[in-house]
Amino acid sequence: MLNFIIIDDEPLAHEIIEEFCSMIPHIALKHHCYNAMEAMEYLNKNTVDFMFLDINMPKLKGLDFLKTMSNPPKTIVTTAYKEYALEGFELNVVDYLLKPFSFDRLVKAINKVSEMDSSKTIIKEVANTNDKSRFFVKGDKKYHQITLTDLLFIEAYGNYTKLFLKEEMIISHEKISYYEEILEVSQFLRVHKSFIVSIDKIKLIEGNRIIIEDHKIPIGQTYKRNVSELL
Repeated sequence: MLNFIIIDDEPLAHEIIEEFCSMIPHIALKHHCYNAMEAMEYLNKNTVDFMFLDINMPKLKGLDFLKTMSNPPKTIVTTAYKEYALEGFELNVVDYLLKPFSFDRLVKAINKVSEMDSSKTIIKEVANTNDKSRFFVKGDKKYHQITLTDLLFIEAYGNYTKLFLKEEMIISHEKISYYEEILEVSQFLRVHKSFIVSIDKIKLIEGNRIIIEDHKIPIGQTYKRNVSELL
């Protein structure tokens, strides 16, 4: 079991990290710290394996706090400011998460902590499991586990996406490019700038449209070659 604390002045950040981490076995949240001074007091009396550390906090900034420690826990920096990344890595932080970050990205960071601890990786990346059969999606303030066999197609929705499943539709906080990257090309195909389809759910291809159940999905001009390779 790896123990950790969260150091961030924003309660919402605590809530998001805690929710993500609650889905990961073998790690345990020990304490919430809302500024560096609280963290300093806690760590003077307790030890943890790693900590999530925000940079932009009042009074004492996260990286300045890290500099004061002679033997800090392994540190995952969480911030909305990418310009501090170099300084963070110079301080030997394990990883640097840019807000807002996904569940999969947080898992990568925690795996790095585990690997540095010379122990077996505690959890496989949800988007990179051996069978690649499932992943988690944040939507409606919940985290939905998506089974790929239930996924019909994905539609871009501004900076979000709509995931159409056999029984429901879920709005995801990720862009369509995220799903194009994590999904297996042998199972899912980008057919339009706004659509990715599950290949085995295609009922028929008719002109410039793909039919999946009762849904009619357009084929984009630049993606016609992708579709033709299926034929």
